[in-house]
Amino acid sequence: QVQLVESGGGLVQAGGSLRLSCAASGRTFTSYVVGWFRQAPGKEREFVATFSSAGSITYYTESVKGRFTISRDNANNILDLQMNSLKLEDTAVYYCAARRRYSGTYSDSRSYNYWGQGTQVTVSS
Repeated sequence: QVQLVESGGGLVQAGGSLRLSCAASGRTFTSYVVGWFRQAPGKEREFVATFSSAGSITYYTESVKGRFTISRDNANNILDLQMNSLKLEDTAVYYCAARRRYSGTYSDSRSYNYWGQGTQVTVSS
């Protein structure tokens, strides 16, 4: 079992920044890779960012490249998402999720076995 708890969401003006955190725990956590997804009202859940299974490469959806940065603190099992230059279209519930290493497709939500409860990010004009 893997447990994921997100924090850091909130309300921010367009152009502003927010930092999301995901605290991960569980006996088998080292066998998993954690990433971020988001879901806006009326839309499907969308991949945002993650690491490769080896951990050496970061992947981002096109719309956030250059604005979002994913990072991790391996010692404390924390995954962060730094979001800069936020836009109205970034408004969504953000989820961290864990997929088994070397398994599935990093951008496909069906490849992820565990999910956090989500944190709301609202960008206002």
